Amino acid sequence: MADVIILGAGKIGSTIARLLAATPDYHVTVVDRSKKRLAEIATGLTFSTAQLDIADHAALASQLRGKFAVLSAAPFQLTATIANAAAKAGVHYLDLTEDVESTRRVKLIADTAKCAFIPQCGLAPGFISILAGELVRNFDSLDSVQLRVGALPQFPSNALNYNLTWSTDGVINEYIQPCEAIVNGKIVEVPALEEREEISLDGISYEAFNTSGGLGTLCETLEGKVNTLNYRTVRYPGHAAIMKTLLHDLGLQHRRDLLKGILEHALPATMQDVVIVFVTVAGRRDGRLIQESYAKKIYSTEIGGCATSAIQVTTASSICTILDLLARRKIPSQGFIRQEDIRLNTFLENRFGVYYRQGESTKRSRVPEARGALAPWQMRRITEYTERHLGHTIRLTDFARLMGMSRSHFSRAFRTTTGIPPHRWHLNARIRRAQELLLDNRLPLVEIALRTGFTDQSHFTRCFQRQVGTTPGAWRRTRPG
Repeated sequence: MADVIILGAGKIGSTIARLLAATPDYHVTVVDRSKKRLAEIATGLTFSTAQLDIADHAALASQLRGKFAVLSAAPFQLTATIANAAAKAGVHYLDLTEDVESTRRVKLIADTAKCAFIPQCGLAPGFISILAGELVRNFDSLDSVQLRVGALPQFPSNALNYNLTWSTDGVINEYIQPCEAIVNGKIVEVPALEEREEISLDGISYEAFNTSGGLGTLCETLEGKVNTLNYRTVRYPGHAAIMKTLLHDLGLQHRRDLLKGILEHALPATMQDVVIVFVTVAGRRDGRLIQESYAKKIYSTEIGGCATSAIQVTTASSICTILDLLARRKIPSQGFIRQEDIRLNTFLENRFGVYYRQGESTKRSRVPEARGALAPWQMRRITEYTERHLGHTIRLTDFARLMGMSRSHFSRAFRTTTGIPPHRWHLNARIRRAQELLLDNRLPLVEIALRTGFTDQSHFTRCFQRQVGTTPGAWRRTRPG
């Protein structure tokens, strides 16, 4: 049994602990300076806690001594401190940082370390780099690599179209720090929140814009091999403009603590989120210009009987997968390990990587499906059918007949693919359409209710409030225009 330390008892740290402690292969100790946070974590035979100030170098080094690995889910400001302690203790080091400068310092520490140093093991950077690395291997030469990732509320209910699903410090940092990119084959820095673009997936419109840290080490890996490489965060339209007003026009980029307080006071957290992963690679193969894309949506689920948001699932399962590959000697056990050097199939076939095989697939290229899941063409057909019949009741029998399956077979396959049951997926689609219609102030609520398949306005209001957290009328009043 490998003895593992997890630093940070927040949402991500506790989710990592639940995943690892559910196996017979790890003894987990969660370390945090907050007694209250530690008290919220259930302990057991393979799961313990320790109260410690991570900034205390001597105490941290003592805690790490003799352990197999340390997984940092602590704030990025502590990255270098933890990495130094890991090197001195001779334990493997993994983290979730998006901060570019912190990763550079980890790389320097790894140069003389006798164990593995694997930073950026989350969603982005992390899985997104593994995915991009796999796609680029399909090409003889590269033209462009574009990475788009977002963690969004399923039911936005404020002008920012955003809920807190991730570290507030991390969000602010990625909106402020310069962003790496490759332009004309050379590494450059581009400003955050700029180069906004609009994209559409499954009929839903999004915006994407530059943010810092998402590329991990891909710029260094692909410099001179690709003409264009960029990373952009996905949000609902209108988000970037408001954040630019707060950060630049009001000067809150220089008052981060104040901005953090505003966001945490005004924006509620949500467990009803969705993670969007969208990667497109273009280049030459056998002399022809080819494009390959991968797009996926991953929804919140339950882990160990606890409701777990999509960003918690994707972040925690990713670092657990890397740890498991390290423990099973499927990746190098010494030096600095880049995420893009890990093979996608190796990641997805792991018992923790399986969480990335769930979710609503939209377009995929050469990536294995989860066993028992619906194929992409089946999901497209279900999506199209649902869009055509949003104003009517769709029963489980209707979906099953469309796929030529029994009700029980379809229900299992659908849940494996999307992570949620068919009736909830259908309701989510109706609520999203209702939100689109609510933007037209000329439409009365009763008409929107009927157009989206609700029996009356009262039924619509109850379902909308249960899903979104506010009434349709109140939601409409928060929309611009």
